Amino acid sequence: MQQAEIELQDFGPDHIEGAVALSRQENWPHRPQDWQMALQLSSGAVALDDQGRVAGTILVTPYGWDCAMINMVIVDRNVRGKGLGRKLMEQAFTLAGDRPLRLVATADGMPLYQKLGFVPSGTILQHQGKVAELGMPDGVEAAGAGDLPEIKALDRDAYGANREALIDALAERGQFAVIRRNGAIEAYAAIRPFGRGEVIGPVIAGSALEAKALISFFAATRADAFLRVDTDSRTGIADWLQQVGLSHVGGGVAMDRPSKKQAEQAKSKVYALANQALG
Repeated sequence: MQQAEIELQDFGPDHIEGAVALSRQENWPHRPQDWQMALQLSSGAVALDDQGRVAGTILVTPYGWDCAMINMVIVDRNVRGKGLGRKLMEQAFTLAGDRPLRLVATADGMPLYQKLGFVPSGTILQHQGKVAELGMPDGVEAAGAGDLPEIKALDRDAYGANREALIDALAERGQFAVIRRNGAIEAYAAIRPFGRGEVIGPVIAGSALEAKALISFFAATRADAFLRVDTDSRTGIADWLQQVGLSHVGGGVAMDRPSKKQAEQAKSKVYALANQALG
């Protein structure tokens, strides 16, 4: 198949069936409902071959104007090595505008992302499996609808971006748990159906102990159920996740790409520091 036979279009609901087939080719667990949620929160592009089949996907999930997450980047194995991944990324840049960008890279995608200005910022560990029987933790409670504004504020402070639309989508599909102190929410976690079972996340907590308690709150009522948790390697809970039955099955490298304005500010700072050193 020649590159000229590939056409890029806006990602729409009619493309979800083809996107599911493409993700299954990669052994990703995403159901049509998982793609639908991702598309609800995002804009994106699909690459169609000369038969109208989905040969590539990319989504851009904006978090206000603070940043955007590039995700669901897939290129059909039959058309790899022809520059389609770069074309999809260039379309993502257009969709993102001047927002700083974030993504989680696989080993295959890393070389391209580095060429496009992304730099590593952390390591994401994916854990999943049938969870062991756990006791209900103290100090954690189910959240109510009235807690959403406080959860959104806490999330923005912790993540550094406005993810209100994500919180609303999670509330439509799943549940929240919170830890309160003196009447204020200090930590939260969400759970929703995903793939083979359910996924716990985001988990926003001030310590590994709080993160374990929030995860345990959901796991305690789901003994032997299939759960997934993605965590930054710096959280210090990876060993515990394995102990409770969630094996480390992969992950990726978190990468960031600053906006043009941020890049210019960084260059100006270096120039100013250089002048200071020369002075």
